[in-house]
Amino acid sequence: MREHFANRNVLITGGLGFIGSNLAARLVDLGAHVTLVDSLIPEYGGNLHNIAGIAGQVRVNISDVRDEHSMPYLVQGQDYLFNLAGQTSHMDSMQNPFADLEINCRAQLSILETCRKVNPQIRIVFASTRQIYGKPDYLPVDEKHLLRPVDVNGINKMAGEWYHILYSNVYGISACALRLTNTYGPRMRIKDARQTFLGIWIRRLLEGQPFEVWGGEQLRDFSYVDDAVDAFLLAAVSQEATGHVFNLGGAPIISLRELADLLVTTAGRGNYQVRSYPPERQRIDIGDYYADDTRIRQVLGWRPRVSLADGLARTLAYYEQAFPYYL
Repeated sequence: MREHFANRNVLITGGLGFIGSNLAARLVDLGAHVTLVDSLIPEYGGNLHNIAGIAGQVRVNISDVRDEHSMPYLVQGQDYLFNLAGQTSHMDSMQNPFADLEINCRAQLSILETCRKVNPQIRIVFASTRQIYGKPDYLPVDEKHLLRPVDVNGINKMAGEWYHILYSNVYGISACALRLTNTYGPRMRIKDARQTFLGIWIRRLLEGQPFEVWGGEQLRDFSYVDDAVDAFLLAAVSQEATGHVFNLGGAPIISLRELADLLVTTAGRGNYQVRSYPPERQRIDIGDYYADDTRIRQVLGWRPRVSLADGLARTLAYYEQAFPYYL
């Protein structure tokens, strides 16, 4: 990886967020010149503490990807673009669908148009989501599964993903997409459930309060953030990735109730309550989901390396030290 990234210019949209900041730290270690773009809008995932260890080694531009005037300046001269900027809350997308449309759809098209005009040689990896599949017809879900989103966020993320594939197919821009599953780890948002329900579980546990498990029997897979970063780097440097989409998966397949038990066991404290799904969330719940990640394993040689138990332990250890910065 150092051969590919040392002294290269790398732009990360959503760079002060969860995955973006972890990716930035890895790229700094690889010798890249890293520019982070983030709006720092409070409802989203950006947090300046996420780059506390590398603040002097990256360039930060506080800008919104919806700003068509700033993107040409930022994109020029970049070798790689990791496009992670997005609105991730499913409930927010239902309550404010037009903001979700602007960020997850229109802004993505604007970014790609900017690349086409000022830097068509750039290599792009887009952060997509398993949410675009909707309720699975079969398990595990592979990339051939029907796309049938159950909420506004899923529809807009699907459009953003396919703009990237379209621009790769039509204009020759090297772009691909990773359909992320439940990614977790240090630097994720924990003050609410906008990014992941596991975040609010961890907050409640560390505050000494019971956390709520809705339903409890749904099956999921989880991807530790370092494994996700591996996938982004591999996708960026692999010619075989161009124009393709890849599922990320994780092991083991686990129910939410089992996950709650594992979290409590790993922390050595805490408790939870099982609740029925709130009606407004039940309408957009996808039920069981876990990915078939055979394609990315075969094409890019990726595989998850961090076990769920180890990943939870690392995550809890991080927030034991940094908890106040994420409230």
